[in-house]
Amino acid sequence: MNSNRIKKDRMYYRFSAYGFLKNLRFFEPFIILIFRDAGLSFLQIGFLYSIRDIANNILEIPTGVFADTFGRRKAMVLAFSAYIVSFIIFFAFEGFPIYALAMVFFAFGEAFRSGTHKALILEYLNLNGMLDQKVAYYGRTRGASQLGSAFNALIAAGLLFYTGDYRAMFLATTIPYILDLINLATYPKELDGELANLGGGAMWAQTRATLKDFVGIFKSLKAMRAILNSASFSALFKTSKDYLQPILESFALAIPFLVALDDVRRSGVVVGVVYFIIYLLTSAASRNADGFSRRFRSLGRAINLTFLIGAGFLVAAGLATWWNLVIFSILVFLGFYVLQNLRKPMTVAFISDQISHHVMASGLSVETQFTTILVVIFAPVLGALADAFGIGLALATLGAGTAVFYILVRVREPAAVRS
Repeated sequence: MNSNRIKKDRMYYRFSAYGFLKNLRFFEPFIILIFRDAGLSFLQIGFLYSIRDIANNILEIPTGVFADTFGRRKAMVLAFSAYIVSFIIFFAFEGFPIYALAMVFFAFGEAFRSGTHKALILEYLNLNGMLDQKVAYYGRTRGASQLGSAFNALIAAGLLFYTGDYRAMFLATTIPYILDLINLATYPKELDGELANLGGGAMWAQTRATLKDFVGIFKSLKAMRAILNSASFSALFKTSKDYLQPILESFALAIPFLVALDDVRRSGVVVGVVYFIIYLLTSAASRNADGFSRRFRSLGRAINLTFLIGAGFLVAAGLATWWNLVIFSILVFLGFYVLQNLRKPMTVAFISDQISHHVMASGLSVETQFTTILVVIFAPVLGALADAFGIGLALATLGAGTAVFYILVRVREPAAVRS
């Protein structure tokens, strides 16, 4: 079957709706600005990211096992319930300690969600004999997620322009998340995968079987290299991507634009418009990830080269910021976002080739677990460097360090040309 002509049935649109609604996080384009407005230093912001990801790391394995053992749909419902609690805490309270608590609830959501929805999609493809379309199908549905992010940026800018209040966006975000919770709760039961009749000893037997397959992931060098390659790049992206916000803020306040407005609203308009453009491009990138990957002789080659290019992008963005070439820095960041969304469908497909579909949620959660470990390290270091030397040198240093890490995470590149 031609991978460019995927089956667009009812579930395709429901998978796409999940991603679209999930990415309507109205606070996200301004999260660092929100924390800075609350009086937090970059180091404290880094610690908040670490708290979120330490909690996520602790929960990744048990939530992955829960999804594979008791049902992926139940895991997704729990995820979105935890997200909603987090948003309400962020809206109602302020300060580092309470933000840390909100981050823990957010981590519950991330842990239950990460890998699980990808496993739902891959189970659907397996049941329908469409596994050969993994990159194209996941890329197209991820494209809907990025389209959601594009609209999110415009809606968030409008909310901020109207209210002048950053925290109101946390409350607004609960609306699309309630809708997505309903969507997920009504997914077909067969997408839960092969679950045993979990009564008495059968429950423990199923859990042991899942854990045995899960441990087997760590015994495969190919699987671990693929997971670490994806995780280290994702950690680089997650840690650094929000630093575009203060760069955009300084740009907005430096240009003679909407000078009658206060600083918050001026920044909100510029940030919203730029993020809208970014996510339109990343949506297109995700939809075309399969075609992009096929320009290389192998999927492994595509993953390796994009890893090095991405690290180079961050170095370039950091140096441009340091030299006050703000427009160039913004453009390079745009390329960084696009590259991440070209890579993600490729790495999901590559990892899924290395592990059993029976433990797909657990296996993909391993990738997220390693991502969180690295974010726990990267985020405070980047924050401390930004406080001490400025955002530009901090970003360049992190990008250069990740490029060196490539030696350890380079995946195998088969000599044969892919069909």
